[in-house]
Amino acid sequence: MFIVFINARRILISGLLDKLHPKNNIGVLIIGHGSRNVHASNEFSELAKSIQSLLPSVPVTYGYLEFSRPIISEALDTLRELSVTKVIAIPAMLFAAGHVKNDIPAVLNAYSARTGLEIIYGRELGVDNALISAAGERIIEAIKSNSAVNLDETLLVVVGRGSSDPDANSNVSKITRMLVESIGFAWGSTVYSGVTFPLVEPGLRHLLRIGFRRIIVFPYFLFSGVLVSRIRRQVNEVSKDNPEIEFINAGYLGNHPKVRETFLARINETLSGDTSMNCSLCKYRSNLLGFENEVGFPQESHHHHVEGLMQGCDLCKEECTGECESLEADEKGKDLNHHTHTHAHYPHAKHPLGPVTLRNYKMGEL
Repeated sequence: MFIVFINARRILISGLLDKLHPKNNIGVLIIGHGSRNVHASNEFSELAKSIQSLLPSVPVTYGYLEFSRPIISEALDTLRELSVTKVIAIPAMLFAAGHVKNDIPAVLNAYSARTGLEIIYGRELGVDNALISAAGERIIEAIKSNSAVNLDETLLVVVGRGSSDPDANSNVSKITRMLVESIGFAWGSTVYSGVTFPLVEPGLRHLLRIGFRRIIVFPYFLFSGVLVSRIRRQVNEVSKDNPEIEFINAGYLGNHPKVRETFLARINETLSGDTSMNCSLCKYRSNLLGFENEVGFPQESHHHHVEGLMQGCDLCKEECTGECESLEADEKGKDLNHHTHTHAHYPHAKHPLGPVTLRNYKMGEL
């Protein structure tokens, strides 16, 4: 299996290098979300540099949507200074929600209109076999380092980031099912770190009623940060109240070789013109049940005011411990006081297992 993977990656890289020959003046931009947590930003930059090392003859750089630097426009400036005339832009995001569908393309379109630079936008990482394999390896690593409770007594809980886009949220559930059947867990369930429902803590407390001896919690995230830290703390709180049940925190995806392979695949399909997103369940394009009022919603970025903010937290030398979460809350409070975003109403803002932060959520406000 490992040899097959290595050979497939070599073939993919060889094909990419042919398409990205220097004479074609094509550059690659990897776009991250950005974080106030310095360690999380460093993890992303290390991944981007790993992709650079796989394509040594190609101009490859990275930029952030918010908080961290370089911001997207600065990264594009760098590519233009290298005589790049066409850019392949890949969002380093697992699923296509507001950032992928609205914020990033709005920034790219504005830059292209202003400078004339041709930018071809690739799709998100999505539901991908390589990523599922990477996730499976992280979970198996966690199982092997803990007790020998049988899989038929184990519940897998996958934690997604959570968004107001049901298509993105449903993809996390698909990942959960794929992992349950791939590894052979007794049961699987999906919870979310924010925005939608069920959240981690209330979700886990409901799942306790099923009665499994062991619960493995896997954050389906690319990198560390405040959200992963929050997940771990909530798991620990539930664990303290239920000492008879073994809780195991699995590691997030990180800079896994198969994560890098997925980025290469997205670059390749973008170059080949094979990029396709799921439009049949996109709330902005289809008359999706419960979200009908969002069809045709304007494609615009809501993050210009936090581009390159750089008020980062460097308290954590390793994975985020959550010490900076008060900074996150303070900054969001300032943001809410001084900026109005044009978000559509989220129909389940008052769900009892969802975040209280959405309960005053109205059209045109956040």
